[in-house]
Amino acid sequence: MLTFTDKARERVLEFMDQGGDDLRALRLLVDGGSPLAPSFELTLVADSDRTEGDVAVEVGGFTVFVDPTSAERMGEARVDFVERVNESGFEIVPLRGPLASKGPDGPLADRVKAILDEQVNPAIAAHGGRIDLVEVRGTEIYMMMSGGCQGCAMSRMTLRQGVERQIREAVPEVTVIHDVTDHDAGESPFYES
Repeated sequence: MLTFTDKARERVLEFMDQGGDDLRALRLLVDGGSPLAPSFELTLVADSDRTEGDVAVEVGGFTVFVDPTSAERMGEARVDFVERVNESGFEIVPLRGPLASKGPDGPLADRVKAILDEQVNPAIAAHGGRIDLVEVRGTEIYMMMSGGCQGCAMSRMTLRQGVERQIREAVPEVTVIHDVTDHDAGESPFYES
């Protein structure tokens, strides 16, 4: 269900040593986000903070408590400690389960995917780009750009003036289009800052 990299495990143990004898466990909560960018809360807690129904995961030197709803939403995940230019902290990546799904389904999702597959992606493929639908919430959709579109200076214009227009014409019930792309990361972004 939950694995920690060596680096993440070491950092947790360091924080526990600094926190005193009472804080010898973690609580993990999935509190929103999207499939590609779920929002997690990771907190140091005491062993006595375990509540009825919590799933307890032993992780080499400490225990992680996960409430049943979060455990169901999360599926299988990996926890790492990352250090980047402007940030450092724990990063939780869904590996299998609901948050790691391959994309949404349903009538609205199917119609949006058809526009992306038949009109949008063939046009931007010449630039090495791709746009995928990653989530649907009501009438709001969440899309992610990859390849040449990720980090491209023109990506916002492409999305707002091209892709959004095509989707709204074909699927008028879509009310909001969110871009969940991390334009500063990726294996081959068009422009790296």
